[in-house]
Formats: sequence, C-alpha cells, structure tokens
Amino acid sequence: MSLTVTTETQQGAPHSEEKAPVAVNMVIRQDPFYITLDAAALLAISILLVLGMHFIERLVLELLIILVPMALLIHNDYLNFLKLGPGGTPPTPSGYARLTWYRLFTLRDPFSAPPVDPSQKPAAGILSQLPYRPGPRPVVAGLAPQRQLNQHGAIPSSNRLRAAIQAVTQRLPGDFVTATSCLEKHGFALFARHPVNVCGNGEVCHIHTSDRSMHLNLHPDDIREVLEKGWGQRHPMAWEGWVRSPVPRTFTMIYAPRDENDLKIVCGIIEAAIWYTTARKVDVQLAPES
Repeated sequence: MSLTVTTETQQGAPHSEEKAPVAVNMVIRQDPFYITLDAAALLAISILLVLGMHFIERLVLELLIILVPMALLIHNDYLNFLKLGPGGTPPTPSGYARLTWYRLFTLRDPFSAPPVDPSQKPAAGILSQLPYRPGPRPVVAGLAPQRQLNQHGAIPSSNRLRAAIQAVTQRLPGDFVTATSCLEKHGFALFARHPVNVCGNGEVCHIHTSDRSMHLNLHPDDIREVLEKGWGQRHPMAWEGWVRSPVPRTFTMIYAPRDENDLKIVCGIIEAAIWYTTARKVDVQLAPES
C-alpha cells in the first residue's frame, strides 16, 4: 500500500500554505489474537499447572490463569491500535486507555443515520439520489484513528481531491482556508471561517494520508443517503448521551475514492459537508486529469 505523508502546520490558527505530499510505503493491518503451542510448550504448561495446583494457593493460581491471557490480549490490541498510524489520539498507553473507556459507548450500528433536529440549521440536506457505490464496503477498524484496511484509494486520486479542495480556498479566500486537521492533528483539512455548525474550529473535512479516506460532518438527511448508498459509515464515537463524545453525532467517514467516478461522488459529498457547516452551497470541482 502507498502512503502520502504531508508536511503540515501545527494546530492553532488555520494556515493556508501546504507543502506537496511525499509518497512512501506503509502497510495498515490488524493482527488477530492467537496463541500457538507446540507439543513441548503444551507439556510444559501442563506440568506447571499440575505443580501450581500443589504448591500455589488456589486464588493466586486462578488469577494467573485469567490474567496472563488477558495481558496478552491487551498487548495485541494495543499493537493493533499503534498499527493504525497517527490520528487524533496520542499513540501512548494513556491514549489507548482513554479509547478503551470510549469503547464502552460506541455506536452499535454505524449504518443508521442520526435523527433530524428540527431546530438545527440548515433544515435539510442537499444530497439526493446518489448512485450506489460499486462493490463491497471496505473493511474499517479503529476508533480514533478510524481507518480502512483495504480498498485504499490511489495517491493521484487523493491529490486531485486535495487540489479540488484547495481550489475552493483560492476562489473564496475570505470564507475558507486549508490547514492541519484540528480533530486528527494530522492530515490536510478544509476549514470554514464563518461556520454555522462548529466542529473543530470550523473544520469541514479532512483527508487521512494513510488510506485516503476522510471524515466530515453532514446533515442527517445526507448521512442517511451516504449510508444507504454505501459511500461511508458513521464514526463509532458519533453518539449522544450522558458521556460526552469528542466528535459530534454527525461525524461520518467517507471511503477513499478509487477512480474518477468515485472522485466526482466524493466531491459532491464534500459540497454537502460545506452546506452543513456553512449553510452555503459551494461547488467542489475536479481539475482535468493530467
């Protein structure tokens, strides 16, 4: 898999200067948890268990039998968290512990749209009759970061999408600017200077450099259309409840565009994200393929 690594500005006031991406290689994977025992290891464990039954207190032995596999499971899960790459959560044990807490409240169904708030502006979405996304959905893993494990978009497609977003800021510099994502702390993002629905200092969307997927906020009407047609899924932390989520309930993942047709659809979805953030219709157009 190819990875686009971008030198970007630090969090703070949005900065409009972005440097060109550099392509390197990286693999995003999630390894299953398993323990393999050969005959010698199985015999050794059996002997240890028998000896433990005679020389170790029962409670201590029971705790060892339970805690050792649990520690190995947590270690494997932590490594999988690190393998997802940089994101909004620090790749540290404390960051992992925080995500473990949030896992208790994740959405049970990421393919159901949130309810519409009648008092919220804009009153309705703008996406209608999206075509169905060809093929199966990609495999998605992680919480923060949330990433695709397959069907990664091509680097040239991602660069064209990035250029289309930058063209919006060049056309409307008083309304939009690009900078490093406030939410991801990495990745190219579009910001609105005068947002109606504020998320991350007016962040409209950001592109993940590792898999070329993206996160954005949409009106619930548009989220429903995106989910039904297979173009994305809700972020697992986009809940509402007594535990406050770091992201709004409208936070949605859009799968990486794979070809020209996908790029055009994703540009339309970004237009819907701009509409939800600013209550303003703005065209996002691809430049001709070079």
